[in-house]
Amino acid sequence: MCCGDIFLSPSNSVSKFQGAKAIHELGEGFFDPVKPADFNLVGVRYFDETLSASIGLELSNEQVIDHFLRFEPLPDSLAEPLALRYHGHQFRHYNPDIGDGRGFLFAQCEAGGKLLDFGTKGSGTTPFSRSGDGRLTLLGGVREVLAANYLQSLGVNTSLAFALIETDEALQRNDEPSPTRAAVLTRLSHSHIRFGTFQRQAFFEDREALERLSAYCIRHFYPDAKTPEEMFDQVVTASADTVASWMAAGFVHGVMNTDNMNITGESFDYGPYRFLPKLDPKFTAAYFDHGGLYAFGRQPEAMAWNLAQLAQSLSLICEDAKLIQAMNVFADRYQRALNAHVFRRLGIAPQHGERDTAFVRETFIYLQKSQVPWPEFWHDWLGGANRSTKDQIGTYDGDWIDAVSAFDPVAERPETDRPESLLYGEIGEIWQPIAENDEWTAFDQKTERLKAMA
Repeated sequence: MCCGDIFLSPSNSVSKFQGAKAIHELGEGFFDPVKPADFNLVGVRYFDETLSASIGLELSNEQVIDHFLRFEPLPDSLAEPLALRYHGHQFRHYNPDIGDGRGFLFAQCEAGGKLLDFGTKGSGTTPFSRSGDGRLTLLGGVREVLAANYLQSLGVNTSLAFALIETDEALQRNDEPSPTRAAVLTRLSHSHIRFGTFQRQAFFEDREALERLSAYCIRHFYPDAKTPEEMFDQVVTASADTVASWMAAGFVHGVMNTDNMNITGESFDYGPYRFLPKLDPKFTAAYFDHGGLYAFGRQPEAMAWNLAQLAQSLSLICEDAKLIQAMNVFADRYQRALNAHVFRRLGIAPQHGERDTAFVRETFIYLQKSQVPWPEFWHDWLGGANRSTKDQIGTYDGDWIDAVSAFDPVAERPETDRPESLLYGEIGEIWQPIAENDEWTAFDQKTERLKAMA
């Protein structure tokens, strides 16, 4: 898998589903077999038929229910779901008592030469649920479907929502009006392995397990790497690209704990996420992030800190000097990735020099000082200054126009239709008719528009 891979392209599609159960290569100590909860169906609220077809999985509506609500095994894949074991730093406090608490690895498949994992959320309790009920609110599922589609449309490396099925349970939550509706979500990603998976084995000083885990990740995700040190170097690159893409997208993950960081650099498990309305480095997504640890402007720092924890875990089997060398180039790789994502979003050609970095820095300074609306800005300047400013939504400073005019366009700026966004208020507008009248039109239309952008 290469860094920044957004998912399967049409050229990677296959005509026949190819199940897989590679996770068993890890052996004991990495997972626990579990049983899904028994659910009563209310309705299939979302199913990505295009994504399913791209991996050769053609399903009727009844089969969707059988596999992604009742979790009957997919052909030639896992015979039973597996709750993966891991540890993690949660707001930088180490927690050895976590793992898949309301989800599991349901199945694996091979498509386009890649191993893909079906992971769930809200599928029932596991040995790691502690006091939780193992459930997901329907609103939480709706938010993830929207976020995954929007992130993909913005060129962000992300897991993808595969199926969202509503159940008849009434859930009690402190952060939602309760009782609230319930659902089961299945997402598709390249890997279910987290930074915390490595941390767990290091916690027990199990060097042989760390070697097995590294070999698994090299074999399936980083085949160009020959050693765990080389694998870590590529994880640094992938992670730098991911957080850079978040910054260009105005995305605030919310909970950048090490157990929420994926070894392949995919965005996933973003619960209280937000997208910027205007650039504010202190903007936070999680209401419980009182210190702003994972604020928008601190996300690159948080990713570097998380990578350092992964490096510390790998130090049991790797040369420290090589791990440090990889960490020392994170900032440079992040900056180069940020430049690339900003230039791509603006639809202008980089000059591949110091001027690019200076321009990106000037762009973020301008956005912060001017407080121009974030979604409108990227809409208006797609294609740079290659067209008259009369069709722009906002107004802009002359110095900014001079700065962007120095770069050649590589994309056409859209017409004056309002840009797509996914701000907090819009999510509420999409959810309200669902909550009040079970009306899904706004949700369906939004997901269709986001898919059209990808």
